[in-house]
Amino acid sequence: MEKKVKLDYKKEYKDLYMPKKNPVLIKVPSMNFFMIDGKGIPESDEYHSAMQSLYSFAFTIKMSKMSGNQPPGYFEYVVPPLEGLWSCEDGAFVFAKRDQWIWTSIIRQPEFVTQEVYLNARDEIAKKKPEIDVTKVRFETLEEGLCVQIMHNGPYDQEQSSIDQILRYIEENNLQVDFESGRRHHEIYLSDPRRCKPESLKTVIRYPVKRIR
Repeated sequence: MEKKVKLDYKKEYKDLYMPKKNPVLIKVPSMNFFMIDGKGIPESDEYHSAMQSLYSFAFTIKMSKMSGNQPPGYFEYVVPPLEGLWSCEDGAFVFAKRDQWIWTSIIRQPEFVTQEVYLNARDEIAKKKPEIDVTKVRFETLEEGLCVQIMHNGPYDQEQSSIDQILRYIEENNLQVDFESGRRHHEIYLSDPRRCKPESLKTVIRYPVKRIR
């Protein structure tokens, strides 16, 4: 019997998930995500609780095939990586202001996931896992548009060097950082920090930009 091939978004869309070590300009298409908001550092209890809620939704959809309740159009896939949108209380994201961080953690969803599919998953989780506040997770489309991104290799607390490369690229290429209309500093976590040494972590860092006229 022929083995079914799972769609792995990281491999299928390498331009989005596997940039080089040097900054590159990219136009990001619209995508659908499960999202959850919070404040503070990633080491906080709030952040860990949010991750539990977010992954509950992601895996409820993925494993729906086991109960025969998979949505129309369902296909085999690898759950996409965790991503984070970051800003600070006083505006644009500043890496050093950890005590002011505001985040939205997100996980991309396959194209067959709709608002109805999300609501069905929410009802199922509410019944099976009453300890999870399902009202905190929402389903939304994210439209990023023009961005500059880079692959950061190494610990999260050393990201500033990669951010500086992005900012130099922006300045040298007639671009401007654009944190207007809710656009934010964006990170995609390709490595599991529980299983990966800090020096081996891979993180996509993405900055929204606009052209200077």
